[in-house]
Amino acid sequence: MKGHPSDSFIPVFKLYGAGLEWPTPDLLHCESIADRSRLHDWEIRPHRHADLTQLLYIRRGWAEVELEGVRTRIDEAAVQVVPPLCIHGFRFSERVEGYVLTLANPLLAQLETALDGQGAALGSAGLHRAGRDRRFLNTLFEAIDREYRTPAPARVLLLQSLVGVLAVWVGRQMLVGQAQRPSRAQELLAAFTDMVEKEFGTQRTVEGYAAQLDITPAYLNTLARRFTGHTAQGVLHQRLLLEAKRQLIYTAMSVSQISDGLGFSEPAYFSRFFKRLTGQSPKAFRASLNAISCEPPKSADSPLPLHRMPGSV
Repeated sequence: MKGHPSDSFIPVFKLYGAGLEWPTPDLLHCESIADRSRLHDWEIRPHRHADLTQLLYIRRGWAEVELEGVRTRIDEAAVQVVPPLCIHGFRFSERVEGYVLTLANPLLAQLETALDGQGAALGSAGLHRAGRDRRFLNTLFEAIDREYRTPAPARVLLLQSLVGVLAVWVGRQMLVGQAQRPSRAQELLAAFTDMVEKEFGTQRTVEGYAAQLDITPAYLNTLARRFTGHTAQGVLHQRLLLEAKRQLIYTAMSVSQISDGLGFSEPAYFSRFFKRLTGQSPKAFRASLNAISCEPPKSADSPLPLHRMPGSV
C-alpha cells in the first residue's frame, strides 16, 4: 500500500495509544514489542510522532513495517529507525521478541553533539540488519531495558551511555551501506549502458542519451572514460561492432541486411565503420572465419592450433 488519503487522518502520539503526554521524566522510553502490540492485537496502525525518534529491534519472529505507505517484511534480527514525523505502522507475529526504544529530541541533539554528527543516523529512516552483531545487540538492548526499569545511582548517565553505543552502531551501519551503494556516477553510467544495450541499433546520438539522463554530453563522456576507457561514442561503437561480428559469424544474413538491421543508412557506411574498427571489411572478416572453419583436420599427433578471432581483443 502506498500513500495516505490525507495527513489529517494520521494520529500523532507520544507513545502509541497514549495521547500527547510523555509518560516519563526520562528523555527515553524502553519497552518490549509485546508490551504494547499485544494490547492492539499485534498491529500498530499508521501514526507519527512530532518530536520523537523510535528504534525498533526485532530480535526474533517477524514484523511487517510500513513507513510512509511502503511496507517491508522483516524476517531476521534488525534495527528499524523511525525519525520524527515519519508516518509508520507495524504488524507483528505473536511470537515476536524485541524492543521499542523511543528517544526525545533533546536526547537526540545531545547524541549528535557528543558523537560529532554520527548521531544524525538516528534521525534518518533506515533498516539495519543485525548480521554478525545479533548477540551484541541482544546484550545491548537487554542492558538498556534493564537499566530503564531499575532505579539505581547514575542511572541516567548509564542509560545515555548505552544509547550512545547504539547510536554509534547505527551510524556505522549507515556508513557501510553508503560505501556499498553505487555512486551517482556509477548509476548514471549503468543507466547509459543499459540504454545502449536496448537501443544500439537505432543510431541514437550521444546527445540523445545524455538528454535522457539529464546530464551534458561532456559529462557523459567523462563518465564513460572513467569507467570503460572509451568515450560515450566509443561505448556505442563497441556494442555495434560486437553485434555486427555476431551476425557475420552466426547468421547467413548479407552485409546489406546486417547494415540495415543495425541502423546504417547505406551498406557502404557500415563497411567503412567496420573496417575502421577492425582493419577488415565485413566480407573479409566473414571470409577469414570461413577459411579457418574449412581447414582440413589435423592428424591426431599434430598439435591443435590456437586461433584468434580477427578483430578481437
